[in-house]
Amino acid sequence: MSTVSAASGSNATSPPEETPVRPEPIFREINAEQAEEVVEIESACMRCFQTGVTRLLPTKIPFFREVVLMSFKCEECGYINNEMQSASEIQKAGVRIELLVQCVADLNRRVVRSDNSSVSIPEVELEIPVQSQKGEVTTVEGIIERTITGLTQDQEKRRIDHPEAAASIDAYIERLQLLKEVTTPFRLILEDISGNSFIENPLAPASDPQLKTSHFTRTQEQNEQLGLYEQNHDEQHLLKPIAEDSWPIENLHGEVLQFPTNCPNCQAPCETNMKLTNIPHFKEVVIMATVCGSCGHKTNEVKSGGGVEPQGVRFRVQIASKEDLTRDVLKSETCSLSIPELDLEVGPHALCGRFTTVEGLLAAMRDQLDGTFFHDSADETAKQQMQRFLETFDDVSNLKRVITLVLEDPAGNTYVQSLSDDDAEPDDKLVVERYDRSFEDNEELGLNDMKTEGYEQDA
Repeated sequence: MSTVSAASGSNATSPPEETPVRPEPIFREINAEQAEEVVEIESACMRCFQTGVTRLLPTKIPFFREVVLMSFKCEECGYINNEMQSASEIQKAGVRIELLVQCVADLNRRVVRSDNSSVSIPEVELEIPVQSQKGEVTTVEGIIERTITGLTQDQEKRRIDHPEAAASIDAYIERLQLLKEVTTPFRLILEDISGNSFIENPLAPASDPQLKTSHFTRTQEQNEQLGLYEQNHDEQHLLKPIAEDSWPIENLHGEVLQFPTNCPNCQAPCETNMKLTNIPHFKEVVIMATVCGSCGHKTNEVKSGGGVEPQGVRFRVQIASKEDLTRDVLKSETCSLSIPELDLEVGPHALCGRFTTVEGLLAAMRDQLDGTFFHDSADETAKQQMQRFLETFDDVSNLKRVITLVLEDPAGNTYVQSLSDDDAEPDDKLVVERYDRSFEDNEELGLNDMKTEGYEQDA
């Protein structure tokens, strides 16, 4: 008994507490250590129906989003197949990217296309419809070569059974072969209703005059093609409407609301905090912040609490002193940025909506540019070009170079603080311009098809 009491006394050594292990993010940047994370599964070969091996690698493409790379190889017949599946959420709008191919170097541009993308080359009347091919990471030349391979596949049999059709296909293949020589410029148009496709810009961070990117609102048929269905008004609603005046808007001020979501970096479950606040001389906005407990990723985002303004707004801010860097800035998700002195343009979807300062906005732009995309690139010229640009960008942040920061928001939901005594009036270094939106601007915002009168009858 004495031995037992001594062991259980105050002098007993307790086992050390184990430090909880933080789970690794599912999607990480491409690096040499990721080879250990490849998942291998046995699967049937579609050519000989023997057992082959499929390798899966979840990863992130810098300046793009999360994808799953898949590679299949059959040891029996040697069949190889590579695919790419988008692992990120379906974007709010579809994307249309048009590339003007002018030289052989343009054939080496990287192209990321999902299953929901279509490809067309008007000059040769080539069109690859949606979901006719699996998603892939390839190049412009790779798209042309894959088309040639598909057309050549059954040519020997066609020459016997259908010689006229085979001759027509041979003539068309010759036209595609000429595209790889780029004797004349041609256009490659990539349209993705899910918004998860991408064509490389080798001049980044500068804008590329050969590359045009636009976004469009999906139709109901396109939403249903992606599995997005609107709730039928005849069915029972899962969410019951709140009675009028039962929860007035004043009660939301000062309240921090929480709702579950997934981490945009590693897709782990986490919570987003949301608060409604009022910016003086502007309007009400919704501030949202997310902190992931798995990977530590933090995001801050601002949404406009009001509607689209009657006119777009353009701010020109001269940055020459420390005082200029302290201006408060509310950048909406529809606002694009540019610095004319550096030939730099940042589209509205590159940086999410945020409430910050001019200095914070410049730091966020630099962090976006200083990614692994150019550090890991095999092209030494691209790496040196990016390094020189980042050094110039640092001179701007250190006030060694005077620049003009231009914020353009067609929705009119962006705000830049004035440093004058009257906060409602711009100071000497701030120029505010109101302008009428073009048809393309309204199309981008989904205003052309919006009906504000008589919609009750249609419903």
